[in-house]
Amino acid sequence: MSSHGEQIAALPLQWDKKGNLRILMVTSRDSGRWVMPKGWEMDGKKPWAAAEIEALEEAGAKGFVGKDLIGHYHYPKRLDGGASLRCRVRVYPMIVETLKRDWKERKERKRKWFSPKAAAKRVDEPELADLLLTLCRAPRKHPVIAPLLT
Repeated sequence: MSSHGEQIAALPLQWDKKGNLRILMVTSRDSGRWVMPKGWEMDGKKPWAAAEIEALEEAGAKGFVGKDLIGHYHYPKRLDGGASLRCRVRVYPMIVETLKRDWKERKERKRKWFSPKAAAKRVDEPELADLLLTLCRAPRKHPVIAPLLT
């Protein structure tokens, strides 16, 4: 087994009626902490397409996932048996168009919209918190998000 794992994540984004950016977070199945929809890469799928599938399965979010990374972070993935594996998670931005009422993991997770600052306070990973905080300032001008809005 390798010394680290590679995962992909969707960062589901939406603007509220007042024009404020919101980030959709879900609870993890094991600890209930707030996380982004994420998972392992999928054979035959581009990483952003796999992130789109994870967002649908874990959060019931449908929308457009950008092909450009918005960033990455590391975390210790707990494995069966108690061991942990250091994972690098590559994050792809997703503009959410709809939220399904009925989705695959709805009985295993909660989902909630947060401001970038509130989301950053709720995650355990410092690198992810830093990534979320970069969205506090002019998110519509962010070099990765702005092209998704046109």
